[in-house]
Amino acid sequence: MSWSMFETVGFFVGILVLLYYYSTSVLEYWQKRGVKGPKPIPFLGNFTNVFLGRSSVNDCFVKAYYEFKDEPMVGVFGGHIPHLIIRDPDLIKDVLIKDFSTFVNRITVPNELEPLSVHLFGLEAKRWKPLRARLSPVFTSGKLKEMFGLLVECGNHFEEYLKKLVEKGEYIATREMSAKYTTDVIGSCAFGIEMNALAAEDSEFRKMGRAIFQTNVKSVIKDRLREYPFLFKILGRFLLDSEVDDFFIRITKESIDYRIKHNFHRHDFIETLVDLKKNPGNISDKQLSDSFLAAQSFVFFAAGFETSSVTITHALYELAYNHSIQDTLRSEIKDVLQRSNGEITYDNIKEMKYLDAVLQETLRKYPVVLWLSRTAMTNYTFSGTKVTIPKGQHVVVPVDAIQNDPDIFPKPEIFDPNRFLDDNAKSRHPMFYLPFGDGPRNCIGARFAKIQSKVAMIKILSNFKVDVCEKTITEYKRDIKSFVLLQPTHEVYLKMTKA
Repeated sequence: MSWSMFETVGFFVGILVLLYYYSTSVLEYWQKRGVKGPKPIPFLGNFTNVFLGRSSVNDCFVKAYYEFKDEPMVGVFGGHIPHLIIRDPDLIKDVLIKDFSTFVNRITVPNELEPLSVHLFGLEAKRWKPLRARLSPVFTSGKLKEMFGLLVECGNHFEEYLKKLVEKGEYIATREMSAKYTTDVIGSCAFGIEMNALAAEDSEFRKMGRAIFQTNVKSVIKDRLREYPFLFKILGRFLLDSEVDDFFIRITKESIDYRIKHNFHRHDFIETLVDLKKNPGNISDKQLSDSFLAAQSFVFFAAGFETSSVTITHALYELAYNHSIQDTLRSEIKDVLQRSNGEITYDNIKEMKYLDAVLQETLRKYPVVLWLSRTAMTNYTFSGTKVTIPKGQHVVVPVDAIQNDPDIFPKPEIFDPNRFLDDNAKSRHPMFYLPFGDGPRNCIGARFAKIQSKVAMIKILSNFKVDVCEKTITEYKRDIKSFVLLQPTHEVYLKMTKA
């Protein structure tokens, strides 16, 4: 081997040694701050199985949560990026509510490559605050009452669709069925458009819904790269799919322009965007581009249809295996409807306390958002501790781990709506149940999501009994490729019979 060859090999060995020492020094981050956590390995941190496709990011958070049950917080690493998992409910309350002004931002932020990334869910504090103030009135009880007629109309179409399916004697693909219903609801209540997803075999909006939430190699790489803005800026453009972006920008612009031109008004989400465009207030004109407005309708559609449809699916799956719970719920629904001549009203839904408990227990066992994220905007010392984190530190609230912790919810694998009846829920710390987050940056559409899910459940259970069938999965499997949302890897088939 020539001397130059030795020099080359030596150079690369030296680089590797330096990288190794850099990696190990970075991984001392939590140790230096007095925070315990699982031992990381150079370059991969605690995410080895995530990078190898064996487990999800949430699986790593859950594992760390249980390994350090006596700790108020746990430090982990995604590669070289430190994440702080908060376990203590009082500290969670500080992050989400008491000291919210320090933790306004989430982990992911908008990027210039994805025009629809500038939505309310991901916006940084400066743009989030005025936009949230303008969009919040859409989800007040008064506005929801105005929208309720549109929602019930979709529920009536859903009922007719189900009757035809059941008459055919087919097993019901509940994920697809629920997604078609929620797509129609969001279409009507957000865009003022008859989606016809129930009648059409493959409506355009349903097609977009599948595209948004499909998990494949490209989407997984894209999710991971977003954690590294510099790399995403270089490589992200090769992973983007403009079809969804183009669709929502076009449909939102057309809807807004039509209403302004024809002075057309309707109690829905587009009406709010029209008002925003005509009266920007303290939101700059430059900010209110077509893509910015489209991003808001996009996130309303994406969050509104997927979270509710998967929750309806999970509820029906549990009811099919728990007939006594289903019988109690069906009896309540029928009793309440009987007093209002069979009509669903905004007020009589509130009378269905057991339905509310069933929905809450569904979201307890199957939280759609598995973990919440916040980013410190300044250096911050946690109350009652000596732990100080620097500006920019990611903080994680492990919702899934908390809501399935047997020390908080005994026998968490058992579906039991009684956990949320009477005084049972009052004795628990409020931070032990966070399906919609909490504090000023909680889910803006939580009430809307609950109402559309309840209307679907009422329509199903007032007409049909739900049962397992030979195609029903016996073991529920989560999609480990999904970044933050809970999604099954399979369809959930059930049998419905007229009752």
